[in-house]
Amino acid sequence: MASTPATKLTASPPRTSRPRRRATIATIVTVGAIALTGCASAGGGGSTDSRGDITIWYSNNEQEVAWGKQMVEAWNADHPDEQITGQEIPAGKSSEEVIGAAITAGNAPCLIYNTAPSAVGQFEKQGGLVDLSTLDGGAAYIKERTGDTAAQYENADGDYFQMPWKSNPVVIFYNKDMFAAAGLDPESPKLSTYADFLATSKTLVDAGVAPNAILPAPTSEFFQSQFDFYPLYAAETGGSQLVEDNKATFADQAGYDVADFWASLYRDGLSSQEQFQGDSFADGAAAMAIVGPWAVSVYKDVNWGAVPVPTKNGTAAADTFTFSDAKNIGMYTACKNQATAWDVLKFSTSEAQDGQLLELTGQMPLRTDLQTTYADYFAANPAYEMFGDQASRTVEVPPGPNTVEMMQAFRDAWSKSVIFGEGDVHTALDDAAAKIDQIAAKP
Repeated sequence: MASTPATKLTASPPRTSRPRRRATIATIVTVGAIALTGCASAGGGGSTDSRGDITIWYSNNEQEVAWGKQMVEAWNADHPDEQITGQEIPAGKSSEEVIGAAITAGNAPCLIYNTAPSAVGQFEKQGGLVDLSTLDGGAAYIKERTGDTAAQYENADGDYFQMPWKSNPVVIFYNKDMFAAAGLDPESPKLSTYADFLATSKTLVDAGVAPNAILPAPTSEFFQSQFDFYPLYAAETGGSQLVEDNKATFADQAGYDVADFWASLYRDGLSSQEQFQGDSFADGAAAMAIVGPWAVSVYKDVNWGAVPVPTKNGTAAADTFTFSDAKNIGMYTACKNQATAWDVLKFSTSEAQDGQLLELTGQMPLRTDLQTTYADYFAANPAYEMFGDQASRTVEVPPGPNTVEMMQAFRDAWSKSVIFGEGDVHTALDDAAAKIDQIAAKP
């Protein structure tokens, strides 16, 4: 599939932001099919020594378009012989489908600022990504900027086929007006333990302030577990991934406790098994939501508060982990001028450009000392301060070429047992773990 023609410093008209469950990863079967059937970067690639003009893609939401355009303009002003052509990622069912097709056709851009960690292993297997560790100072730059968190973005050999870029650490938003109407304390809600969260949820629903206490999407896409099970599992375990060392981790007491908690919400009618057509939090169909920092601007008309995700016995906010909901940067092998692309990648993730990203999008750059580096921003924007702190304690999806398949196997078991109450929840997790161990062992 050919990419959309690009023109320097142009982009489609900005689009109104709406809360989305990472709509860019909405089509998983197609992604897998593309990755497994596509040839390795048809048309050949470039050299790590070559310099010249490059093309990049960035996300098509209004804030990231603004960030991308100013970054391109800033670079181009100082590099007349190495110009960037920037454009929004072409439309498609998902970004991953578009990127996979571009890899197959050999016409992927040099850099894509919308690369999902869940797809990186597939793109690497497809031959579409440059190993950034092979570039001059590549691994050192990533580790210096990102710190210990960078290890979550390595492949099995310890190499980086993605640049950790930005995260949207998820927390619990709650509607203060609904809590007050239900007789609950809107400034100090009891939501830190599973027991308190369930009791608060029952009070909200029984009071009739909303038909649901919380309403994560009950649909079957693999990524939906990143917004119900995974944040709470990360919190309960102090930062465990779903799969570690090619073995599922979740068939344990922590996993059972998280699953039992969610099963109780569905069984007791505190969360619906039906998909809500719209935004359940904005539309008043739920009193709470699991969201990232993008929600601050989206829910400006809601009187909201925010707390970390709950754990079984309660965990201090300063110790609570959650899901990262990151988007990263890939350098693609079709790129002819990889030396320029590497310099652009470093420029676009510099302290100055990360500051622009924070200012324009409210998303958290994946860099060390985030809060101290941008202390003035957080002082002026206290609504984001919690996310700046939370960004240092996030968990990513497991790496590798089979990430999507593993997470889909988990979601299938979760949907059947936890959401729809069919069969024993613990047995379902055990069976899913055994299946995932087999998937993880595949090359």
